[in-house]
Amino acid sequence: MKKAVAIRHVNFENLGILGSLLSLRGYQIDYYDAGRDDIRAINNEETDLLVVLGGPISAAQHFSGALRYDFLDHELALVKQRLAQRRPTLGVCLGAQVIAQALGADVISLGVKEIGFAPLTTLAAEDDSPLAPLADTPVLHWHGDMFTIPEGARCLAGTAVCPHQAFDYQGFALGLQFHLEADHRDIERWLIGHACELELAGVAPQSLREQAARHGTQLEQRARQVFARWLDNNEPRM
Repeated sequence: MKKAVAIRHVNFENLGILGSLLSLRGYQIDYYDAGRDDIRAINNEETDLLVVLGGPISAAQHFSGALRYDFLDHELALVKQRLAQRRPTLGVCLGAQVIAQALGADVISLGVKEIGFAPLTTLAAEDDSPLAPLADTPVLHWHGDMFTIPEGARCLAGTAVCPHQAFDYQGFALGLQFHLEADHRDIERWLIGHACELELAGVAPQSLREQAARHGTQLEQRARQVFARWLDNNEPRM
């Protein structure tokens, strides 16, 4: 049985729809909760797929030394080793920023929050892009930092606010700034968990509820296609 390990930073930012897809494809899924579980205990050789999930932490502040979270240093070391071994690795939001940092790129503050469902305004034109199924489908944005594109990687998508929304690194590593994994049926958990951030950003919870109801079903279908496309290309490596 193939094994997927997910590093989770807050309970509701989990694998979401990706989790059910991985189960259907025969993966055993193990969660490691940052701040409770020892990230250093993850064995790359025994892990077919590593997913580093999102969380309400500024990677820009951590990696600049302004704020410190020891577990992020442990995640960075794990990801660096994994990338050197060319093992399939997926990062979402904070997780994508960790992958970018591991590849020598920077993580910077946008100075604004990008929160809500909106389409990606620039998509890589290549037919082999894993994001091709998204087309103009609105996706869930929820971040205030942005990675720069690592050397040797290609930028797959952007928006007017955040020109670096996704990157592919040599086929086996994928970084997504947006939350393609989020299950629209769980949006209320996100609204509760991020209530303070929403208030500070001036984003009304009702608007996100309405957006999730309007776009969620189509986005889930397209997201499954994206993840399946990327897994199809990487499972032969496992």
